[in-house]
Amino acid sequence: MVTRRAFAATTAAALTAVLLAACGTTEEPADEAGAGSAAPSSGPVEITDERGTVKLDAPARNVVSLEWGLTENLVALGIKPVGQADVKGYNAWDKSAPIDASTPDVGTRGEPSLDAIAALKPDLVVSVTDVPENVLAQIAKTAPVLALRGSDGSDPIGYMRKTVTTLAQATGTTAQGEKLLADFDAKVTSGKEALAAAGKAGAPFVMTDGWVESGNVSLRMYTPTSFFGGIAKELGLENQWPDGGDKDYGLAQNDVEGLTKIKNAETTYIYVANDADGGDFTDNLKNNAVWKQLPFVKANKVKRIPDGIWMFGGPASASKYIDALTAALTS
Repeated sequence: MVTRRAFAATTAAALTAVLLAACGTTEEPADEAGAGSAAPSSGPVEITDERGTVKLDAPARNVVSLEWGLTENLVALGIKPVGQADVKGYNAWDKSAPIDASTPDVGTRGEPSLDAIAALKPDLVVSVTDVPENVLAQIAKTAPVLALRGSDGSDPIGYMRKTVTTLAQATGTTAQGEKLLADFDAKVTSGKEALAAAGKAGAPFVMTDGWVESGNVSLRMYTPTSFFGGIAKELGLENQWPDGGDKDYGLAQNDVEGLTKIKNAETTYIYVANDADGGDFTDNLKNNAVWKQLPFVKANKVKRIPDGIWMFGGPASASKYIDALTAALTS
């Protein structure tokens, strides 16, 4: 099971050696992920990641992905991963761009099975820099490795764009990458129009996830430097938890008592949970005296977004989140 405290970044786990084999392919992405029909390009590829220059003899076709946000973008580009870290967890948390449940699993995110990766003979392995450098170096002995950050708190939407563009270059799908980003821009525009039409332009909100441990609820606040916070900023909304996020993912630790700092009475509390991972953490707050006195609780402005919108994804999840955020604020 994926724990809430672990899903923001890669997790530490023992290496597993699972020998798997599969053949790689490209496929048309799902319509909702921004399908395109342009043929992949060919020829040598040279790209820059967070570790330096990556050279490929040709655009990668057989790609192993070690991080869910990268997988989402690959699928949206029309690339079916030949191997994936934690297939079951990915499909539970990212329903915007699902993969086949039979996709070979290469272990956990962060510390995958080196043997499983090598057995798949990939053209390219994509990872985030949260994975230890010594692990990436070991993988690089058998296949080229492309390493990007999971996010960048200084510009989360800009880094999403960079991620899409870099993966598109690596896989010869630049036309589809451009379409994904153009579709995202159009989605932002339509979301802003919907909010304005409902009189919710610049509406105050706060976004969290949470989990229950030993009967206590812990929260993570999505500041403006988070992926979700960056999307809300694009929509012109007013995040009521403006700071405190970490430098990469823009998340700030909090508890129920900390929510009393939110003073704007018009604030809507929006949150993500997942029935595959403990269900709705707010169920544990129904009898909490502090929770019951919060203005957004008393005003019935507590809104759960649908499961499966990945909080650290790409244009596919971003578009789903715009729909969910707009619905939460206008219903």
